[in-house]
Amino acid sequence: MISSMTTEGGARPRNRVPSDTRSADAGPPGAAPLFDAVPLPSRVPSAALSLLRTARHGLAEAEVEGDPGTRYICAHLAALRAAAAIVAARGEPGSGARRRRPRSVWELLPQVEPALAEWAAFFAAGAAKRAAAEAGLPRAASPQEADDLLRDASTFLTVAERALGVESEPMLPLRSAS
Repeated sequence: MISSMTTEGGARPRNRVPSDTRSADAGPPGAAPLFDAVPLPSRVPSAALSLLRTARHGLAEAEVEGDPGTRYICAHLAALRAAAAIVAARGEPGSGARRRRPRSVWELLPQVEPALAEWAAFFAAGAAKRAAAEAGLPRAASPQEADDLLRDASTFLTVAERALGVESEPMLPLRSAS
């Protein structure tokens, strides 16, 4: 879960017995520990975790939004933040002494996580539609397109969390029970 991350970005250990400290009920020295040591996932930078949280909140906002254009914008931005989390965690490729032109996260994602190249192409193709919706064009996104993108962005966020070794923490729906 994102909420179980420490401020340094690593997950809290679960069922782990440190090798240098043993409790009295852990058994005699040299005996196998009562709990299996669970390897800790690689550290995830706090900036990446923050982007994942923001993406999750963006999806929750999109879920309750009535306007298809705004729902499309929220869903696309959530996917963008999930991709940015992966790029932030993996480090920008080719970042050296030379400054390059600014590049889209959709260009960077396949370089840092090649398995997500199709996702990057898919969301990059929707950027113009999001820009049209942001410009206030009334028919920029249909209700069906907004719903489809919301579903796809939700799936992509889960894929991004798994790629970073972070457990998904689904948001509760914001709609009232009435």
